[in-house]
Amino acid sequence: MAIKSPTPVIGKIQHYAWGDAQFIPDLLGQPADGRPWAELWLGTHPSGPSRLADRTDLRDLTGELPYLLKVLAADQPLSLQVHPTMEQAVDGYARGVYPDDRAKPELLCALTPFEAFCGIRPTDATLELLDEIGAVDLARSIRELGVPAVITGLYRGSIDPRPAINACRSSSRPEATWVRALDERYPGELSVAVTLLLNYVKLAPGEAIHLTAGNLHAYLRGAGIELMGASDNVVRGGLTVKHVDVDELLRIVDTTPLDEPIMTDAALAGRYPLPEAHCELVRVEAGTQRTSTGQELAISLDGATMYLPPSSRYTPKATAFVVVNAPPAP
Repeated sequence: MAIKSPTPVIGKIQHYAWGDAQFIPDLLGQPADGRPWAELWLGTHPSGPSRLADRTDLRDLTGELPYLLKVLAADQPLSLQVHPTMEQAVDGYARGVYPDDRAKPELLCALTPFEAFCGIRPTDATLELLDEIGAVDLARSIRELGVPAVITGLYRGSIDPRPAINACRSSSRPEATWVRALDERYPGELSVAVTLLLNYVKLAPGEAIHLTAGNLHAYLRGAGIELMGASDNVVRGGLTVKHVDVDELLRIVDTTPLDEPIMTDAALAGRYPLPEAHCELVRVEAGTQRTSTGQELAISLDGATMYLPPSSRYTPKATAFVVVNAPPAP
């Protein structure tokens, strides 16, 4: 079947418990039904392959795509998690730890104000935060042991998280506010205290975060466009009822401080690179014509979801986000 011009494609809705009941139905012009509409998937992932209106499988046109394009709408926090590198995924798949042998890099571009924890905060900034909220025991442990050892100590039980969690009760800092909310939702969870060591970010629409392998992160609230490698490899440390694997998380987590979690230059340029998956997310303004350079998928803010074959011309009626293939980095 040959397709030479942009054509609508039907994505897969995922009704996960943490999803927002209104954002995705409103985007698609469909009635809300009381269920959480957490994600809209576009791609060829076997758990939710996209199709054309005539029920043709998108994979029949594109082959297996190495990425997955989503709209994500979170009303409740997601799990605290990391993803492996390609080498770790291959090894873990052979050991039976991972469901596939691929990496899962991802980025999220906010469509609404979006809150998340993203990567290890630089140590000086963490100490400043802990001193401000009165979490003196945790601050002392960081000064004596360093952040990597404290993360391990919290998860292994050699460091008591409760004094730091209790200190958050009298602070109005958003980091402390989230600790209180998470502790109420997941009492006794060790990951609650670990969030105090992570960058808290609040994205404005158009801003984005890039989650490389080993980045310890949790989405908290908001809606955005998500682009990721087509993999199911998620290692959870907590804040979830799903399977948790602390041993694997501690093995692959990257504790290098992340100074700049927000992709500020990308927001200005309207191009959000995901080099590990050899693609990027491109923002195309309403009324701007784009000629596709390869097999591309697009989501526009009027709810249109499109497949763009090579060399086709696409002019969205509303701002759109298009996945563009990019060559491997030299």
